[in-house]
Amino acid sequence: MSLVHNEQTKLTATLFNGIAIAAVAVGTIAPGTAALLGTASPTVALVTGTIWLTIGSLLHLGARRVLRRLIE
Repeated sequence: MSLVHNEQTKLTATLFNGIAIAAVAVGTIAPGTAALLGTASPTVALVTGTIWLTIGSLLHLGARRVLRRLIE
């Protein structure tokens, strides 16, 4: 039973981490590109990027917390 539980736990952590990666990538690249192209102010891009970086970091920390449920 613990093997199944551990695999499910790892899959859940991977899901959270994947969402975190996507949030950071999209949330920082898109505003940065918009600022470089002049369609958004650099201040808005910086604030937006910081918010998404924070969200991604929190999701990653959530993934690490899920991994604490692994059974030895």
